[in-house]
Amino acid sequence: MSDAFSIETFLRSVAERLEPRLAALADAHPGHPRLAAAIKYALLGGGKRLRPALVLAACEAWGGDPADPLALRFAVALESIHTYSLVHDDLPAMDDDDLRRGRPTVHKAFDEATAILVGDGLQSLAFAHLLASDDPRAPQLARILAEDAFRMVEGQARDMDGEHAQLDEPAVMELMRTKTGALLSASVVGGALCAGVPLAAVTDRVRPIGLALGLAFQIADDLLDLTADTATLGKRAGKDAVAGKSTLPAIVGIPEARRRAEALLAEALEALAPLGPRAEPLRALARFVLSRKK
Repeated sequence: MSDAFSIETFLRSVAERLEPRLAALADAHPGHPRLAAAIKYALLGGGKRLRPALVLAACEAWGGDPADPLALRFAVALESIHTYSLVHDDLPAMDDDDLRRGRPTVHKAFDEATAILVGDGLQSLAFAHLLASDDPRAPQLARILAEDAFRMVEGQARDMDGEHAQLDEPAVMELMRTKTGALLSASVVGGALCAGVPLAAVTDRVRPIGLALGLAFQIADDLLDLTADTATLGKRAGKDAVAGKSTLPAIVGIPEARRRAEALLAEALEALAPLGPRAEPLRALARFVLSRKK
């Protein structure tokens, strides 16, 4: 990473731009006070805002303006979909987590029924927000987000399957491509589309970069679950092993899993090299995917 570029500063700048927009989205429908409060609790619960950062960095990398209103609108919609997925994944019927980002999960802070409704509501709000734009690219972005959000749901189904039967390596790789890789890939794809890259070029050249980052992210996440503690992670550590989940480190071992994550990072960085200095934020985010501690 360039000494002149601070990933922490970049992530803070993205959060500063995004938080007021997320707050406005959370306040948009105050009709049911408890549901509105729960949506706000979920959406404004902190976090790295990695996916919105990837949207804006990808937009800049491919020659667009990271302040483009459509890019910011897509970033908000994407983060809303991601947040819904976390709320539902934490439910007792799924991963049964009590802690998320260092505080009680939504079903613990409120109740299970409210948590389900929060996830449902965030999906609707995400697409309503994106499609409120009169930019002709908005429907295309909405379709990409919808398709990748469904891939994420399929990935969660595969993850649940892996708790009951040991998945083999190809099955685990497909799980990662869908559950985590889909939305991270959508982040990079959406940013490039906002920059004006044609859809065909995005499909051929940009999506593989996003998918490589998504796979690296999930491997790093699985490694952190094995090697970090709960206080550092802000969520329960070691839960994958307790649940008997099928992960790449469990199949190939920690050193080999780390080597594969590094190879995926190298693949993404090589593909980004021709874009020059304007892609430095995106390259920094790619490196952060592996260097993060939570």
